[in-house]
Amino acid sequence: MSSADSTPGSGAALKREVGVFGAVMMGLGSIIGTGVFVSIGVATGAAGPSVILALVVAAFVALCNGLSTAQLAASHPVSGGAYEYGYRWLNPSLGFTAGWMFLCAKSASAATAALGFAGYLRNALVRGENWNPTLLAVGAIFLLTVLSAGGIKRAGWTNAVIVSVTLVALATFVLAGLPLALQGDGANLSPFFAPIAKERSPLAGFLEACALLFVAYTGYGRIATLGEEIREPRRSIPLAISVTLFLSMTLYVAVGFIGVAAVGPAEFAVAGVEHAAPLEVVAQRFPWAAAAPIVGIGAVTAMLGVLLNLILGLSRVVLAMGRRGDLPTRLGQLDASATPRLAIFVVGAGIAALASLGSVKTTWSFSAFTVLVYYAITNLAALRLPVEQRRYPRPVAWIGLAACLFLAFWVETGVWLFGLGLIVVGLIWHRIRKPDRLTERSSPSARPHHPS
Repeated sequence: MSSADSTPGSGAALKREVGVFGAVMMGLGSIIGTGVFVSIGVATGAAGPSVILALVVAAFVALCNGLSTAQLAASHPVSGGAYEYGYRWLNPSLGFTAGWMFLCAKSASAATAALGFAGYLRNALVRGENWNPTLLAVGAIFLLTVLSAGGIKRAGWTNAVIVSVTLVALATFVLAGLPLALQGDGANLSPFFAPIAKERSPLAGFLEACALLFVAYTGYGRIATLGEEIREPRRSIPLAISVTLFLSMTLYVAVGFIGVAAVGPAEFAVAGVEHAAPLEVVAQRFPWAAAAPIVGIGAVTAMLGVLLNLILGLSRVVLAMGRRGDLPTRLGQLDASATPRLAIFVVGAGIAALASLGSVKTTWSFSAFTVLVYYAITNLAALRLPVEQRRYPRPVAWIGLAACLFLAFWVETGVWLFGLGLIVVGLIWHRIRKPDRLTERSSPSARPHHPS
């Protein structure tokens, strides 16, 4: 599909302005944020020291999903991710469910990132009593929404700066904490399978941690949702996803090991739950006094990076759903500069509404369930690819599908029940809306597919 192709019903096509480096930075900007600065501490409370192994298992599951995503995005490089793949390779109900789950999960994740930014800014850096974290969060959402509306190129440069600062902060955490982590001769890592909550079995705690940490890796999906804006997508998308996952896994395992080995799993978990700033709290124990404020700065920039990338990714899914008629068709239109400006502002408003509630207690678990459903559909679509478009063996997609469906139901029972209820509500809306009649004239995937 040529970049010059236009999308029926939209009047223009998104411009291909993002290369491999930019795509990797977008992926890292989405992955290295709430996951590393918040979720590792939360998962440690579920699994204890075995959170380190859970990080590896979650990375393997993410790799299977990433490879499925890569081959789908390379063969069908349009905005929308699994929403478009579900429609093209499966059926309208599964395609809609993928888009619906993405919007639910990532809107909550974006609100969490905004509140995390506000929390780190207030608790780790400013420490002022008169700063309202909810207002800070909404203010950050407004500014980044306006920035995203300015176009993908400007947002990409901002993201590169944010990711660079974050990587420096995490490298500081690892290097400054290594001496303390090695002092105890592994005492904080034993017993290895020992959840903090004694009423949970080691296996249940470990599997819950795997589910929670899988979400931390799923930022690579931003690369796929921006598929219509990436140059040479058949080559660039798989390469960018693979590089992004390898770099993020290496960093996550290093951070998890340092955090647990340096202060012990109980203290690390408490720092995550009570302070919402586990890495900064742990860094206060390091011999180098400057480590804590550097980590705090990195956390603030990381949350901004996650928020920026989620606004971009969510707006592209809203664009795709508007094109097809699953959402109001005006959301599927581009402005004169080929930017989905209305979709961006609607996404920003939705995230701000969630952030204004000020509660993030169950957000991460809810994101885990909905994201796992989303990627289960991705793997199912990958299994339908014809042989000539398949880049990886079918067992990769089968492993990803089985792992997603299995892990989804290891989060809290109330969370996955609520998630199933949302799926039912969404499918009822989809049935009433009956957008299928719009598919042929408004969806880019309805057009004959031509290799790029």
